[in-house]
Amino acid sequence: MKSTRLVLAIRLTTLAAIAAPATVFAGGFSLNEQSASAMGVANAGAAANPENASTVFFNPAGMSQLKGTNLSFGVAVLDIDAEAKGGSTSATDALGDPVKGSGGGDIADPAVLPNFFITHEVNDSIDVGFGIHAPYGLAADYDDDFVGRYFADKTELTAISFTPSIAVNNGKGLSMGLGINIMYAEARLTKFQDIRAGLAAQSNDATARVLAKNYEAAYGAPYSDINGDDIAVNFRVGFLYELSDRTQFGLTAQTGTEFELKGDAEISRFPKQQTPGVFVPITLKEAASVPLAIPESITVGARHQLNESVTVLAGATYARWSRFEGLDVFSTEGDGGQISQALGRTGDKPLSHVTEKWQNTWQFNVGGIWQATPAWAFKAGYAWDESPVGEFVTARVPSSDRHWLTLGTQWKDAQSGWTVDAAVGTLLFTDDPKINEFVYQYDAPSQKDPAAGKSNYKGEYELDAWSASLQISKAF
Repeated sequence: MKSTRLVLAIRLTTLAAIAAPATVFAGGFSLNEQSASAMGVANAGAAANPENASTVFFNPAGMSQLKGTNLSFGVAVLDIDAEAKGGSTSATDALGDPVKGSGGGDIADPAVLPNFFITHEVNDSIDVGFGIHAPYGLAADYDDDFVGRYFADKTELTAISFTPSIAVNNGKGLSMGLGINIMYAEARLTKFQDIRAGLAAQSNDATARVLAKNYEAAYGAPYSDINGDDIAVNFRVGFLYELSDRTQFGLTAQTGTEFELKGDAEISRFPKQQTPGVFVPITLKEAASVPLAIPESITVGARHQLNESVTVLAGATYARWSRFEGLDVFSTEGDGGQISQALGRTGDKPLSHVTEKWQNTWQFNVGGIWQATPAWAFKAGYAWDESPVGEFVTARVPSSDRHWLTLGTQWKDAQSGWTVDAAVGTLLFTDDPKINEFVYQYDAPSQKDPAAGKSNYKGEYELDAWSASLQISKAF
């Protein structure tokens, strides 16, 4: 019976994670909401505070401090309101003419993020564990009449990780753990296609304006839809050192990797010339791939018990987001692909390119736990989360630094082994991100020089968010 329930829990967690793309606009596309017990203290000291089986994610070495078999599963809800300020948006097309449209509406829907973790004590020296969770995610969707629709429409990234782990300890307070993240990711990028530059190259600007206006009035603008998926693997190694009965330190490091999201690029309603000045819509398809870099990171944490009732925690994470230099869509068919031929793409140039040039980031966390009674504990935490987005703020990821404030509570029945954690948090963004986006050259000597006529999108965004999480744990 227990085995059947466990299999069912794993299946439900996997399906939910794949079905619910996440939304995040700080800390890159990493997700903080992995455990309600850690979220209650804003993940402070999570590398040094193995409360339950979710330590598989935060620091696999922490499994060595869990006795017997431990099960933990839960769900988090993350809702970010991201909308361009009224009157702040404007755009020009490839010929420099104003684009009419709206601010795009609220581009972020609520995301549901499930997790499942289990650990087992093999003997006094070895523990093993397994986790299913959503480590990365991104989702944004503009209204169809968005004024910047030639730059972005839908942006979706959903990732699910399967994490077998092992920990060993020397019996003298030092433990080491290793986890393997086997990640499946799928992504989708869409936008409307501006045909004015291509038409102008065949005639002149005045004729291109007329032809584009008539074509879009009759058929709508061409629509680019790119999707792909891939499996990637990276590793997490962790150390945990118990300095005393009241104090311990943790360190965990994750290797970088890269997804090669392979799938199809499709442009619907693409204009095909029948006779001079007369165009009909066709659909072009081509096999394509999108490289997506996952950064290395290192996390340190500390836990200190001040007295029998109060524990303080602190931690920091450094992530190498500078690996993410651009969002590129490459053809896997060579120059003979339908889209490549239609756009005149040759050689190793991508089908499309967005300059990103993200920066390395820090996250700092502090938190505390008050054990009010043997059964009830109350938590609070604060984190400073630095955004990797620097000079090149785009319509796909309008981002800024943020403060993360959390509160949590925990109920534990020592006799039965059941524990319930609940946490809520609010995200306070430091700035309203301003976008001044152009179409840039791929591998140009100066990425600041626009390379596609006068295409431009400007906007200023208001961001705010809240999150909530519930977790149930059981020690057998």
